[in-house]
Amino acid sequence: MNKFKEIFQDLEQKILSEEYPPDSLLPSENQLIKVYDVSRETVRKALNLLRDAGYIQKKQGKGSIVLNINRLNFPISGLTSFKELQTTEHISSETKVVELRKIAVSVKLHELTGWPVAKEAWKLVRQRKINGEVIILDKDYLLADIVPSLPKDKAQDSIYDYFENELGLEIAYAQKEISAAPVNKELRNLMDLHLEDHHVVTVKSLVYLEDTRCFEYTESIHRLDKFRFVDFARRRKA
Repeated sequence: MNKFKEIFQDLEQKILSEEYPPDSLLPSENQLIKVYDVSRETVRKALNLLRDAGYIQKKQGKGSIVLNINRLNFPISGLTSFKELQTTEHISSETKVVELRKIAVSVKLHELTGWPVAKEAWKLVRQRKINGEVIILDKDYLLADIVPSLPKDKAQDSIYDYFENELGLEIAYAQKEISAAPVNKELRNLMDLHLEDHHVVTVKSLVYLEDTRCFEYTESIHRLDKFRFVDFARRRKA
């Protein structure tokens, strides 16, 4: 991993744990250079990552101010696994694998992903239980050419940890679509929905590797009353 990314992750964790609380100042560039024993360019790259992720605002003459952002909200942007979100948000949760099997890519899945029809893919369905209730249902489809094996214990823990650290995949970016969808019988059976719940929020994601290959399609279905979907946007002049 690049040094500036390591510094970013270290500072990010310190911000999330409120070692650097909202409205406080990060150490100056000169202090960070000494702390991490790196060049000014490396420090500035790390600070730019923090700024682009919405953690800080740089102010001329003052330095890097930590922004007051509620991280308990569900982030729209970024590519973070549920396991990583659970750790950073200190969420007490349980994951149950409902379905894990190989399927042939259907015409519908082909239209969504571009994968060849009849190619082998994994279908993984998981329930996410928070505070005793299943309020998230994740459906993942993974191209078997890229993910040849998917043990159940890995699926129940963190598939991204398995992909990156055991399969050596370099996950790069995702295209996301958020929509409201009506509740159906399947969702009633697999989620803890209220009688008055008639819609859920679905986040659909196409996930790509560094070489631009799409290897994952995900539908993450959320109960409406438990999540607020937020993003951080920085103005860029055209």
